[in-house]
Amino acid sequence: MVSAKDLLYLTAHPRQLRSIIQWKVWHNPVHERDESKECESLKRCFHFLTLTSRSFSAVILELHPELLVPVALFYLILRGLDTVEDDMTIPLEKKEPILRSFDDIMDKDGWTFTENGPNEKDRQLLVEFNVVIEEFKKIKPAYQVIIKDITKKMGNGMADYANNAEHNKNGVNSVEDYELYCHYVAGLVGEGLTRLFVEGGLANAALLKRPELMESMGQFLQHVNIIRDIKEDFVDKRRFYPKEVWSKYVTNFEDLFKPENKELALNVSSEMILIALTRADDCLYYLAGLKEQSVFNFCAIPQSMAIATLERCFQNYDIFQKNVKITKGEACELMIQSSQNLRLVCDVFRKYLRKIHQRNNPHDPNFLKISMQCGKVEQFIESIFPSQKPPIDAAKSPVSAEQAAKEAAAAHEARWDTYYMILAVVLTITIITGSMLFIAWLAGARFDIAFSEFKQQFGELLGSSNASGAPVSSLVEDAPGHVEL
Repeated sequence: MVSAKDLLYLTAHPRQLRSIIQWKVWHNPVHERDESKECESLKRCFHFLTLTSRSFSAVILELHPELLVPVALFYLILRGLDTVEDDMTIPLEKKEPILRSFDDIMDKDGWTFTENGPNEKDRQLLVEFNVVIEEFKKIKPAYQVIIKDITKKMGNGMADYANNAEHNKNGVNSVEDYELYCHYVAGLVGEGLTRLFVEGGLANAALLKRPELMESMGQFLQHVNIIRDIKEDFVDKRRFYPKEVWSKYVTNFEDLFKPENKELALNVSSEMILIALTRADDCLYYLAGLKEQSVFNFCAIPQSMAIATLERCFQNYDIFQKNVKITKGEACELMIQSSQNLRLVCDVFRKYLRKIHQRNNPHDPNFLKISMQCGKVEQFIESIFPSQKPPIDAAKSPVSAEQAAKEAAAAHEARWDTYYMILAVVLTITIITGSMLFIAWLAGARFDIAFSEFKQQFGELLGSSNASGAPVSSLVEDAPGHVEL
């Protein structure tokens, strides 16, 4: 149900409304899931997929049939693992062995877990985890090996962090620790998915020789989530912004949420965004190695939404007060653009990079580095798809800036000259026409009679058209290409 607020917003933003309608009405999946061929346990797995993920379930459900079930099960297994790790009501002595042996659980028929707290949102998945295990045993052994390997690595990494008292009390300390944490919770997912894609013959095997690319695919998404969710994590007493970053600007982490420290908080967020941007060009490079359209869509859509979300968070103090998201209309527009080809995805990245570049604050200590990183990613895009327009110069000289100002002023003046010319033409035609009609009236012209005759002749014309055949409504219905709305 669309709220009145959303309706009002979409009325003021018709382009986004158009994108929503296009995606909902005209989008055709590359591959459609055939529920008629699914057993009850597999249907239950897909039920949990849509229940636990709103963002990933849509792209997973459109995957090539070869990878649809393995990727869906891979997601559910890692979601189950994460549900155990996130639940603070489970004592460490109970949690740690489950995390470290979660890959072995996949061999235990009928295994379920009912000890999550009642408020854990994905609790039911573990209560009925036996259906996931049942379907896992049906997929190809090669896929099972990959999924179990990644689950083992991730489970041990999560157990290490759960056992780390310093991390539990004070959060992440260094940027190196931050990227290691992101590796365990997201980078490994990128590795696992890449191995599944290559095993299924839907991606270039050369991707396996570039681990930094598949690492960046997961890290970029995780960095954006952490940047965006800082307020939510703070409320939940979690801290993922590394101390090495925020301690440059404030004494205590909670100082970031005080209004008097707004500028300092924005400096912290911009440095975090800078760290994320270093992964952007790797993500685009990775997408070039995908062979199949549904796999490309699966990878490209989340990345496009991530760069759009990153731009929304940049120099935006709202992230320290609430959860910041892109609009539904913008999300649909991104999905349309990102489900076609690499060139359009690069255009999406270029668009949001330029927005970040334009809003970059010269007083921010990270100003120059952010400008240079935006320029670096644009330069990479230019190397793949050269455009007629030159890329952003990350460090414009005073002379070029002055020249740009002159050009902008000249363009502004030329635009107003055009407006004045159009206005002059309209006024001239109006005055001449009015003068001619006035002179004719003075000469005795009867405009009332002319108007009456025109109406009579027009009515006779319509009458003769209807009398010569079928009613007008039936003619429209029989017209070629007519679509009943």
